[in-house]
Amino acid sequence: MPSKKPEPAAVEFGSGNVFADLGLPEADKLKIKSGLVFEITRAIRDQQLSQAEAGRRMGIPQPKVSAMMRGDFANLSERKLMDCLTRLGYDIEIKVTPAAEQVGQLLLSIA
Repeated sequence: MPSKKPEPAAVEFGSGNVFADLGLPEADKLKIKSGLVFEITRAIRDQQLSQAEAGRRMGIPQPKVSAMMRGDFANLSERKLMDCLTRLGYDIEIKVTPAAEQVGQLLLSIA
């Protein structure tokens, strides 16, 4: 029996923000928050902290640390996430520049 060649898959390029591609409200904020959570998770692992110790250092209870590391960070503001990172020994620099468009955008740059 001859085999059929599979049809080529359609490829759709994303915008660089999966939250915007999914049509979620406040996609820019979600992208910033997810980037901050990614860095917090990396810091906790790099410093080999337990969730309880990480929570003590960040000023949040261990269950919130656990939820955050599982991707549930809706109950944490961008400001609180930045505070968590600074408490884990990271510097945060906020840079404001004129936008190329009429409405600016939020960007997160990780060094």
